[in-house]
Amino acid sequence: MNADYGAPTELAGPLQQRRALYQPRLPPCLQGATVRVEYGDATATIDPTGAHAVAQAFPRTYGQRLVTFLAPDGTAGAGKAVDERPPIRVGVVFSGRQSPGGHNVVWGLHDALKAYNPQSILYGFIGGTEGLFANKTLEITDDVLASYKNQGGFDLLGRSIDQIRSSKQVSAAMTTCQDLNLDGLVIVGGVTSNSDAAQLAETLVQKNCKTKVVGVPVSLNGDLKNQFVETTVGFDTVCKVNSQLISNVCLDAISAGKYYYFVRLMGRKASHVALECALQSHPNMLIMGEEVALSKLTLMEVINKICDGVQARAELGKHHGVLLIPEGLIESIPEMYALIQEISNLHNNNVPVTEIPTQLSPWAAALFQFLPPFIRRELLLHQESDNSAQLSQIDTEQLLAHLVEAEMIKRTKEGRYKGKKFSSVCHFFGYQARGSLPSNFDCDYAYVLGHISLHMIAAGLTGYMATVANLKDPVHKWRCAAAPLTAMMSVRRHLRGPGAIPIGKPAIHPSPIDLKGKAYELLREKASSFLLDDFYRTPGGIQFEGPGSDAKPITLTIEDQDYMGDIEMLKLYLDKVKTIVKPGCSRDTLKAAISSMISVTHVLTVMSHPLNAELPLYHFN
Repeated sequence: MNADYGAPTELAGPLQQRRALYQPRLPPCLQGATVRVEYGDATATIDPTGAHAVAQAFPRTYGQRLVTFLAPDGTAGAGKAVDERPPIRVGVVFSGRQSPGGHNVVWGLHDALKAYNPQSILYGFIGGTEGLFANKTLEITDDVLASYKNQGGFDLLGRSIDQIRSSKQVSAAMTTCQDLNLDGLVIVGGVTSNSDAAQLAETLVQKNCKTKVVGVPVSLNGDLKNQFVETTVGFDTVCKVNSQLISNVCLDAISAGKYYYFVRLMGRKASHVALECALQSHPNMLIMGEEVALSKLTLMEVINKICDGVQARAELGKHHGVLLIPEGLIESIPEMYALIQEISNLHNNNVPVTEIPTQLSPWAAALFQFLPPFIRRELLLHQESDNSAQLSQIDTEQLLAHLVEAEMIKRTKEGRYKGKKFSSVCHFFGYQARGSLPSNFDCDYAYVLGHISLHMIAAGLTGYMATVANLKDPVHKWRCAAAPLTAMMSVRRHLRGPGAIPIGKPAIHPSPIDLKGKAYELLREKASSFLLDDFYRTPGGIQFEGPGSDAKPITLTIEDQDYMGDIEMLKLYLDKVKTIVKPGCSRDTLKAAISSMISVTHVLTVMSHPLNAELPLYHFN
């Protein structure tokens, strides 16, 4: 991290210099100093069963309307002269793991702010959320930004504990906002950071603080994904960098013909990075946490699944291969998750690390002793700032390789395996991609989100996230919007039938891989070929110019989720119904409309309340 925050530094090489000259593209609605703000309907929550809990926790910011930003059309206020637009004071803070493209959020915010009124001021908080609490600022200017445009890392401002959660932290943040007389605070981060942004927004409204709080989805894990957020800034770049590394490993494996490479990738609660990289590089196997959790596979069942693949390849004379796993896989295995939870509880009760093994329950102690010494040491590491296990420090790939080797030796002794001796090489591709120069897509996406953030604040929105829909298409077709953070929230539940009870506080939770989605379906179609045919693909390094420079994540393009477009389509059909069914229409038309509406309403009610036992269930082919 650059200690001299914001000081222009000499760029390291020609590639970085060329990247600095790249001008991100904007959709038409953002190409002027102002936008037209269109308010839609009030929003609900992602999980209707948790709506009441969310509404109770966020009484001031729950149910806010969906907002879209359009090009000015000459309506009142849309074309105000610059001297009629008051200067705006905004602060921005990095509150999440560094992710390629983060600097472009700041750049886009700065450019939009100065276009709105040149007298506006943008403050960056040095050292992340700790800088926010301590009011350590850097004024963001053109000169400050010069060395950070289209660059990787978060070294313009840095980051720290990545949370605004406790009453003391929220109070300190509010004090800073008041001292700086901020009109808006932009929080750049992932799932946890945006949950914190929602709580801060709610508190500031309750305390009559004028500062508007908005979030920007920046996360290399890609797990901040829902009907409003198609992907996060940084995901595309990280997957492209990792896919190139994986393809190198694949070619090395097939060249030597005698090693199995176990590659662990970023992805704590969801396997989005692993899935995207698998579709880009075509490794032989991918073990996804979502599959393991759904099937409730034990550790040894996972090992046997891998060994069966090794054996199937050996029968074809192949004694090499590449296996991908997400770093969160270990928590998806039921008995490992339970062990990690026990250790976590002992940490929370301030039990010394050296005494934790002696205080585990009998079954947990037995599992703990079964594991290799290096895994035991890593499981005992102190927790992250959010009280979760340090998954990046747990060598799950080495654990799997160790147990697979033991199982293959056992199968050899029993005569079930007659191939060559199993040999493994392990890698963790975690930090190699986080500071990469961002792809064109991430540069554009982040810059656009920065612009949207300014227009959200200018419109007086708080407790919202900047969003862009239709990302699979060229930039000029992107739909710019703002969605309430509470609409993305849910409450964890005990999964025990209709009487499920909420646990914990409402929050934005990581979105897992959709095992019924198109991307996963494509992987399943290719799985057999990937396993046996060495159908390796080399995507190459990130292309900044030329034919491949605008390539986007495969999962983004195949899933085709234009939620905002679907909302518009629904409005069009509702308007058509209103046009057709007017007073004076035939009685038959009116009856047909009523019958159709009853049917549609009943189906949608069932879909919205799946746990309501009083409603009949329908099965559709």
